[in-house]
Amino acid sequence: PEPTVVPSEHFNTVLYTGTGSNQSITGVGFAPDFVWGKNRSTSGSQHVVNDSVRGTAIALYTDLTNAEASQHLRISSLDSDGFSVGTHGSLNGSGNSIVAWNWKANGAGVSNTNGTITSTVSANADAGFSIVSYTGSSGPDTIGHGLSKAPEMIIVKDRSSAQEWLVYHASNTAAPETDYLRLDTTAATADNTFWNDTAPTSSVFSVGTSGATNQDGGTFIAYCF
Repeated sequence: PEPTVVPSEHFNTVLYTGTGSNQSITGVGFAPDFVWGKNRSTSGSQHVVNDSVRGTAIALYTDLTNAEASQHLRISSLDSDGFSVGTHGSLNGSGNSIVAWNWKANGAGVSNTNGTITSTVSANADAGFSIVSYTGSSGPDTIGHGLSKAPEMIIVKDRSSAQEWLVYHASNTAAPETDYLRLDTTAATADNTFWNDTAPTSSVFSVGTSGATNQDGGTFIAYCF
């Protein structure tokens, strides 16, 4: 039978060579909503992530705890068949080999009121991927993720302050909702209440009172798979 979801229509990897000058990267096959790029040639170059919910000129770095920052010289736009990069060496160093992983969500996002906190969600339920933006409270809280099933992996970053990248994964331990991993270090699995010791459901995921996933007035981004 014809497959319901063709993977290449929702996720694609592209390799390209940097020029040092503004250039458009094509061949993705769709308009990406989440781009994760890395310079393969330069030691110490950051992993750069951009998405359609936060805005394309605002970068985060998965190997750093930094808050988001305006970075027009990295990814300058998300386009109909790829994205455009500026002159910064991290994603466009002259002669450098660069990789970009691209996911399709659903544009700039819509309001989701399923949780105790109203979130903005760009969801591709068919492919099982969503981008979720929310503003924290004093917690604990639940956040709507826009998918029809409970996500098996959730990556959360505080956009407004220097905090670690927190990862929930359903296969992490026997009780994954009590534990976490980090993108920005090599640390092993550890125990904390980042997920309020509550497994995600088909409509929401849970966050506790820690500043890394929930703090009053802080802005957060989550990538759910």
